[in-house]
Amino acid sequence: MMNSKPFSNQRWRFIDQTTYGPQFQALQSFAYDDALCTAIGTADEADSVLRAWVHHDTVVLGIQDSRLPCIAEGVAYLKEQGYDVIVRNSGGLAVVLDDQVLNLSLLLKENHKISISHGYEVMVHLIESVLSSYSASIKAGEVIGSYCPGSYDLSIEGKKFAGISQRRIRGGVAVQIYISLATAHINRAELIKTFYEKATQGQPTAFDYPKINPNTMASLSELLDTDITVSTFVHQLLTSMLQLGAELIPSTLTDEEFKLYENQYARVMERNKKALQL
Repeated sequence: MMNSKPFSNQRWRFIDQTTYGPQFQALQSFAYDDALCTAIGTADEADSVLRAWVHHDTVVLGIQDSRLPCIAEGVAYLKEQGYDVIVRNSGGLAVVLDDQVLNLSLLLKENHKISISHGYEVMVHLIESVLSSYSASIKAGEVIGSYCPGSYDLSIEGKKFAGISQRRIRGGVAVQIYISLATAHINRAELIKTFYEKATQGQPTAFDYPKINPNTMASLSELLDTDITVSTFVHQLLTSMLQLGAELIPSTLTDEEFKLYENQYARVMERNKKALQL
C-alpha cells in the first residue's frame, strides 16, 4: 500500500455534482475533467480537485466499441432499454452509469517523474481508506469476465465493483473511477453482454471484446451486505480524505475554468457526433 502523500497537508477542492439529476449528461463530465486538467496543468500552482458525479441511465462506449461491425443494432438495443449512449474520448470499453453508480475524478498536476501506475495507486489507496471499516479484502487486478476489464479493476472475493481509468491532458491528470454502490450489478453486466451480442452478431471484430460473465460483477451493497448510498459513500470519502491529512475546500468552477469547459464541451459533442454516425 502506498503512503498518503498525495493527500497529507495538501489542499483539495471538492466539486460535488452527485445531485444534478437526469439532465446532467455524461458528455458534460468529460468536458469538466478536460477543462480542469487543462487549468491545473497550465497553472504555475494549482490545488488538486476531487470531483464526485452521477449520471442517470447512460452507457458510455469506448472508441473501439463504436467500430464494432453491427454497432447500429447494438446502440438501438441500448436505447430500447432506456439508456442514453455516448462514446468517451479516451480508452476503455463499454460501462453502465445510473443513479446508483458513483463516479469520482482525482485531478492533479502531472509529474513526469511519477509513473502512470502511481495515479492508479492513489485512487486505490483512497478507496481502501474509505472502505477500511468493513472486514473486506479489496483486490486491484483485472477481473476476467467483467465489462471494461482492466489492470486496476477493484474486486472483493473475485467480484468486480469498480473500475479505474486515467487520462492525461496538457500537464494535468484525471484519475477516474466508477463504483457500483447498489442494485444488482449483474443486471448491468447482462445489458452489456447483450449489447456485444447485438453489435457483433458473430462477425469478425478488430479487437477482442470482453466475453462477459455477469456473475463476475456485484455492487458494494451486495458484497458488504449493507446499504451504501451515494450520499453515505461521499460522506465517508470526505471523512477519509481529512483523516489522510487533506485540506478540503468546497468549490465550483472559476470563470476561467468555465470558459475552458464551454470550449471542451463543444469539442466532445462534435467528437461524439462523428463517433456515432450510424
